[in-house]
Amino acid sequence: MEINERILNDSEFICKLNLSELRLFKDGELDWFILVPLKEGLIEWCDLELEDQYTLTEEIDLLSKELKKLGYDKINIGSLGNMVAQLHIHVIGRRKSDRAWPGAIWGSQSEAEFDSSNISLWQTRISKAL
Repeated sequence: MEINERILNDSEFICKLNLSELRLFKDGELDWFILVPLKEGLIEWCDLELEDQYTLTEEIDLLSKELKKLGYDKINIGSLGNMVAQLHIHVIGRRKSDRAWPGAIWGSQSEAEFDSSNISLWQTRISKAL
């Protein structure tokens, strides 16, 4: 199962979950995650078997609860697929003070450099949550 090159270039590996690979988007300001279900040929949510939909929902829930513990004002969950057709889910911690609030975060660019130390922090946090 290959993950789209754009997703690989724009994010860092955190861990493998039951269905998905969890990746941290290279954004210097936000905790922005991408869940990529590791099954071939998935484009839309409805391409998932019902059991896999439940599993992906559980993975989204796990990640959302970890973000909620950090006191975000809102957790955005989305699957657009306009730039990358392969099914992937964005889970983003948002604050009223972030660069795009209250608008959509899509298309806005971080002015801060991505801090790669966040990779190991999130790997530890997620492994404890599992």
